[in-house]
Amino acid sequence: MKRVLILLGAICLSPSVYCEETFVYRAKSIQLTPTQLISAGEILVRGSKIIEVGPTVSRPKGSKVIDWGSFQVYPGLISPGSSLGLAEINALRPTRDEREVGSHTAEIEAWSAINPDSELIPVARANGITHSWVIPMGGTISGISGLIRLEGWGIEEMTVRKSVALHLWWPGQGLATKFKTQSVSDKKPKALKEQDKERKRSLVELDEFFNRGEAYAKARQTKDLKVGKNPTWEAMLPFLNAEMPIVIHAEDARQITSALDWAKRRKYEIILSGAKDSWKLAERLAEEEVPVIFRHIFTAPPQSHQPHDLHFRAPGILAEAGVRVSIGLRLGAWAAANQRNLPYYAAQANAYGLSRADAIASITRNPATLLGMQDRLGTLEKGKDATFIACDGDLLDLRTQVVDMRIEGKRVSLASRHTRLRERYLNRPNPYRKQD
Repeated sequence: MKRVLILLGAICLSPSVYCEETFVYRAKSIQLTPTQLISAGEILVRGSKIIEVGPTVSRPKGSKVIDWGSFQVYPGLISPGSSLGLAEINALRPTRDEREVGSHTAEIEAWSAINPDSELIPVARANGITHSWVIPMGGTISGISGLIRLEGWGIEEMTVRKSVALHLWWPGQGLATKFKTQSVSDKKPKALKEQDKERKRSLVELDEFFNRGEAYAKARQTKDLKVGKNPTWEAMLPFLNAEMPIVIHAEDARQITSALDWAKRRKYEIILSGAKDSWKLAERLAEEEVPVIFRHIFTAPPQSHQPHDLHFRAPGILAEAGVRVSIGLRLGAWAAANQRNLPYYAAQANAYGLSRADAIASITRNPATLLGMQDRLGTLEKGKDATFIACDGDLLDLRTQVVDMRIEGKRVSLASRHTRLRERYLNRPNPYRKQD
């Protein structure tokens, strides 16, 4: 008898459909895809998956109905590249693990350094972010990014995909004619000719690194040639074989042009990140089908004569040209604390020319596609993960609050350090009030 009970318990704890709970969520509207909205819709969920979506859905026996009334439902938001979980307090170096030492550390995996107890994770989650694409920083080749869900007891449970993309920080292509500072040892700034040599040398070194990687890959494919395994080159194999993309971080037009030429010559699949001047090359990016993660919505124009809304309008320019745009925040340790602002960035771009559909896609479907997770995340369709948020208004309205969240069918707390502090100080004793 005891064995039978143990067996039944094991079955119910497994992903088997036989013991999975079934829920029907009813709401004022459901944003199925960036372009498809259902008014007064329902979602049928069994376990971690969406079974049915529509104006009405079937009601299996034993299913529980959750009526969200006037709430609006959207797919869970995806932060397309951040240091969330890798950095906590910018001013305290021991709390930051987003940067590695070395210039070419392709074997580094960002997911392994995530702090699952980060106070910044619940803050981001409270504003609708369910997943974060965490990336390593430092050097020219900083390592491999991973995808985490913002819920779980430990990093293994939180990690959805350990390897997503290789990150390459493109060398600067400009020549500095003015120097803000000058070290004591340098009596004169470097000459333009010397700067040009260094710029060219950095590109040669980059090519040499990838040439060595490709030589290693060919040697490994040769059955009669024994080659000892090298951690760096082993980590490079999926990207050299075009099985996974390379994310190139480049900002100004010269950097972007140089990176595009390099990728085209070497026939690499790339994603452009940062991309401050990408709007200048929108037609080429569309033609070569290079997706863009734009991180400069609130970056001031580089030159005083340029309009103040230059970067507000940039995502709209890219999307109109046919570029698949995802919106992210600028990178750095400080940015981890600001991931909660992701929907506001999309809203700002929407106000300055990016269509509503493209704005929603930029923080849901598009990053899911870049991650290779379009079969699970980014939209609310049959067979996909039951990962969605309920809001008390339009997602792109700054006044809107996220009131409920499900990640793979599981209800997730929206409490955070912010809400705890609010409750604490709401109940703070008033020393000037007469006590009863």
